[in-house]
Amino acid sequence: MAEKKTVTKGNPTGGKKEIKKEEKHVHKAEAKKEEKKEVKKEEKEVKKGKKSLEEIETEIQDLTVIKYPLITEKAVNMIEAENKLTFIVDKNADKLSIKKSIEGLYKVKVNAVNILKDMKSRKKAIVTIDKKYKADDIATKLGVI
Repeated sequence: MAEKKTVTKGNPTGGKKEIKKEEKHVHKAEAKKEEKKEVKKEEKEVKKGKKSLEEIETEIQDLTVIKYPLITEKAVNMIEAENKLTFIVDKNADKLSIKKSIEGLYKVKVNAVNILKDMKSRKKAIVTIDKKYKADDIATKLGVI
């Protein structure tokens, strides 16, 4: 901290005022430097892999559409043979929202979505994954297989 110590011979109070003004100016400058450092730290954290607020909101929205993956013998056979995943979805979900949610959450391309209601009044979505991606990999991430 640089303090300005100029005191006039005839008026010592004038010198004190100059000292106080200089100190305030130095404090403001230091505060601005600290704010810039904090902003740079936040930018680095975002670059390191932390998600932005928009990404988190879209992920939460996707998770409200898809409730959970269905694990039955038939569903596992479809994963292995036909490259299809089966999910239980929200009752208000439509094919387009399901497709966007799957593509957003699991970073895959979806070819088709078929929807049906089962005997337990749940809404099932059978999602066909593109040939470039493997449903086995996604199922492994989900803990289905």
